[in-house]
Amino acid sequence: MTGTDVRNEAEDSGPSGYAAARLRLLTEGARSGPPRRTALSELTDAWLTSLFTTAAEGLRGVSLVAVGGYGRGELSPRSDLDLLLLHDGADSKAVAALADRLWYPVWDLGLTLDHSVRTPAEARRTAGEDLKVQLGLLDARHLAGDLGLTTGLRTAVLADWRNQAPRRLPELQELCAERAERQGELQYLLEPDLKEARGGLRDATALRAVAASWLADAPRGGLDDARRRLLDVRDALHLATGRATDRLALQEQDQVAAELGLLDADTLLRQVYEAARVISYASDVTWREVGRVLRSRAVRPRLRAMWGGGKPVADRSPLAEGVVEQDGEVVLARAARPDRDPVLPLRAAAAAAQAGLPLSLHAVRRLAATVRPLPTPWPAEAREQLVTLLGSGRPTVEVWEALEAEGLITQLLPDWERVRCRPQRNAVHIWTVDRHLIETAVRASEFTRRVSRPDLLLVAALLHDIGKGWPGDHSVAGEIIARDVATRIGFDREDVTALATLVRHHLLLIDTATRRDLEDPATVRSVAEAVGTPSTLELLHALTEADALATGPAAWSSWRGSLVADLVKRVAAVLAGDDPAEPEAGEPTAEQERLALEAVATGGPVLALRAQTEPPTDEQPTASGEPEPLGVELLIAVPDQSGVLPAVAGVLAMHRLTVRTAELRALDLPDGVDGSVLLLDWRVAAEYGSLPQAARLRADLVRALDGSLDIAGRLAERDAAYPRRRGVVAPPARVTVHPTASRLATVIEVRAQDAPGLLFRIGRALEDAAVRVRSAHVSTLGANAVDAFYVTGPQGTPLPGEEAATVARKLEQTLRA
Repeated sequence: MTGTDVRNEAEDSGPSGYAAARLRLLTEGARSGPPRRTALSELTDAWLTSLFTTAAEGLRGVSLVAVGGYGRGELSPRSDLDLLLLHDGADSKAVAALADRLWYPVWDLGLTLDHSVRTPAEARRTAGEDLKVQLGLLDARHLAGDLGLTTGLRTAVLADWRNQAPRRLPELQELCAERAERQGELQYLLEPDLKEARGGLRDATALRAVAASWLADAPRGGLDDARRRLLDVRDALHLATGRATDRLALQEQDQVAAELGLLDADTLLRQVYEAARVISYASDVTWREVGRVLRSRAVRPRLRAMWGGGKPVADRSPLAEGVVEQDGEVVLARAARPDRDPVLPLRAAAAAAQAGLPLSLHAVRRLAATVRPLPTPWPAEAREQLVTLLGSGRPTVEVWEALEAEGLITQLLPDWERVRCRPQRNAVHIWTVDRHLIETAVRASEFTRRVSRPDLLLVAALLHDIGKGWPGDHSVAGEIIARDVATRIGFDREDVTALATLVRHHLLLIDTATRRDLEDPATVRSVAEAVGTPSTLELLHALTEADALATGPAAWSSWRGSLVADLVKRVAAVLAGDDPAEPEAGEPTAEQERLALEAVATGGPVLALRAQTEPPTDEQPTASGEPEPLGVELLIAVPDQSGVLPAVAGVLAMHRLTVRTAELRALDLPDGVDGSVLLLDWRVAAEYGSLPQAARLRADLVRALDGSLDIAGRLAERDAAYPRRRGVVAPPARVTVHPTASRLATVIEVRAQDAPGLLFRIGRALEDAAVRVRSAHVSTLGANAVDAFYVTGPQGTPLPGEEAATVARKLEQTLRA
């Protein structure tokens, strides 16, 4: 059936015919994207025109107008119908009756309707008071009735918009900024709102409105295609969910991808991010141009007087060879020759970032169109300009985005294409891979005074996750890519080796510090062997902190920083020639020793709760300037016995305390004191409400240790009382054995979705396996728990290989049950 046949069916059969034709159109596999949206709009036009013609017979001075998205002819499967019944005011009762005859058939079909009934004067007055109404009227399209009435309103609204642009455009910009603050950036969100988030369909509509003002225009390259892609995704989302939703939820992404014929949800998100990036960049350029035009208009009368009516010459201040500042932007000098100067893009970018100014769109496009490729290896100046750009701090981000928007980054670094707009499905990460790399460089620029080779630190920051575009371990793949890139950009052999080592081991310090026993000589020695030199260790320490800070708020804290610093100190000692085989015993604090002695004396657990705080940073100060709470430190000393780990973890879970970090180790007692004490140093926080009293925790812990408290039963009852909410299905738990991580114990690592009672289940499973937990190192990153347990057999020796594998397999089965 052709589009004309469908429209005829809708006209001939009334609402039922329209509904049938609409359903057939939406389920027609051969038509999608713009053709389907156009066909759906034409079908709806025909039906509404037929309704209007019948209902308005004999009535003059009235017209039916489509506005907003429907006015643009872009109906998605569940889009609202935005309609305006326009009339000349001559017969208000007849118009009201006409409105009823139009609106009720729409409602009867279950369609969402945004409607209004106004005279042209009322429509213009409302538009003047409500910016959203005015934006909708800019896309007004005549459907039926008095064409002159519609044309007159459209002409007047456009004239009003252009006349009022100096006042209304700043208002529109503020509206866009408020929405971006509320909804976030579409190009980084795992569950983005395709319409409201920054870089979404609302921003694309705002750019159309700016163009209609004739005051400024958006960069056209790729903008229409980006907008079309977002509309296509929204169409597929409507069909997949059956709802009028713009939020691309995780549980719908695979289905939406399949609807669009894409490989998987990651491919879908990457296309969404690419489209959003085009719209966001176009918005930045457009609003900058609007500001420039409005500023020039404001000073023009004064300048005319100064220059005697002539046109003033814009100031051009030199910034670098071939690069000048003009009117608040970085542009190319008149004598610049990109076709003869392959370093010019990097020189211009570095100069812009150092000056804290944006790169002119025209300059970037000229560079992209005419610049010659850099030779291999790069000349020294090119490498120095790249390092300068990366070390410029926060302004680097905007300049990098400008280069990337015109394809200059992938010209300079072809490997960048694989990480560009690549999503990271990890709640800890708040950026895409490419933006995370730039954020890491920004953070690393703060640490350049801490290292002897800031150039290596900045380039390592840029490349540390470059392997995420390849299958397998991204650190392994990244080492190969980093070696190739470093050679290409002109580093010598020694520096290439250092960069490859930094990329290969960029997770080594944080993983070891938070998941391994630093008192174990094998731990420190293995890190020293991997790092190799004191200078590489210095760089790796700074890179580790920059990487964590650029990941998200859950990835770094003063506690993690202190653990990494402790590890670095120990490794530095080994690299300096000290033997870690006989490490200094970790001296307990006075409070820990007091608790331990009290535990020996009483024969039961002793605990203390202490608030932990972290000083505010320069970048994220608190309102009061007081330290931010990190949670509560829970110190527990208990005579060494079986079942301590599950007992403590179970009691905390019962009291709805979230374990953020946990350490468990045996404590050496002073000479002359018999017995052995386990010390648990945990950081906890209440899920909601206030913390329980220490005395109550101790009482429950005593009962848990003597077996009179059924923790498993209590937790099961609580879970049964709360129905499971629908959510994202987490990947299954994974348990691995690291046989060479320690000479003193077997290291079993658990990676699982964090959940109440998880640590209790792990501890109980290890107890059931008849292994002794020598120490535990628990950390939570967003929704993920990564826990390492140093276990031994009953005789205090590491587990044989097969036995360790059996314990790990049973533990994994327990957690997946």
